[in-house]
Amino acid sequence: MKLILSETHDPAFHLAMEEYLFYNDKEEFALFYVNSPSVIIGCNQVWENEVNVDFCMQHNIPVLRRMSGGGAVFHDDGNLNYCFITNQSGVGTSLSAEFLKPVVIALTYFGFQPVVGKRKDLWLPDGYKISGTASHIAAKREMHHGTLLYNTNLDQLAGALNPVKSEPKTKGIASVPSPVKNIIDYLKEYQLPVYESADFFIQLINQIKPLLELNELYQLDALAEEQVNLMADNKYRTDLWNKKK
Repeated sequence: MKLILSETHDPAFHLAMEEYLFYNDKEEFALFYVNSPSVIIGCNQVWENEVNVDFCMQHNIPVLRRMSGGGAVFHDDGNLNYCFITNQSGVGTSLSAEFLKPVVIALTYFGFQPVVGKRKDLWLPDGYKISGTASHIAAKREMHHGTLLYNTNLDQLAGALNPVKSEPKTKGIASVPSPVKNIIDYLKEYQLPVYESADFFIQLINQIKPLLELNELYQLDALAEEQVNLMADNKYRTDLWNKKK
């Protein structure tokens, strides 16, 4: 499995990169990235039903749609995103939480045992959610990606993911609200070692490397990067895709 550590913080570029690697490459990848403040909704969601539009506009928080299902999530520089793209090994699809094992094992390095929830999410032992995930399976390929709240701005998260209460004009897959907490706050509460966000991300990825046999650091070549940028411009930055009904 090839390791990609993205240096950009552009959510549209990362959504396009995931799609490009899924459909245009037969290699297996572990992609890690951090986005600037943004809301990412599932492919079957209605954006007005998931976000506070006025809050997002006032705080310059773009709302983008991903290719996978699941609910709406908030990203910022205190949140690590992980994405595993693999080839299917057998007949049928795999929608188990097996892909979370490396993340769970890596998190134990920091002194706590996360709990895997029924929606393939991760929870702190005290009952707060720290990671939501989503999957996409097609063309004998699997993509499982998720968030990891370390030191996210929870006020902005709550504001952005708090739609004005009204009867939805268009039905879509609704998000399931969950109580959330930052990992850094849990570590402080239980007097465990605390890392700056970047240090935490680096340590976590270092723990995952041997579990996934990530021996090769991979970068997109110039042609692939150009195609990803085109997809970001022509799809993931457009209202036609992001605000589709």
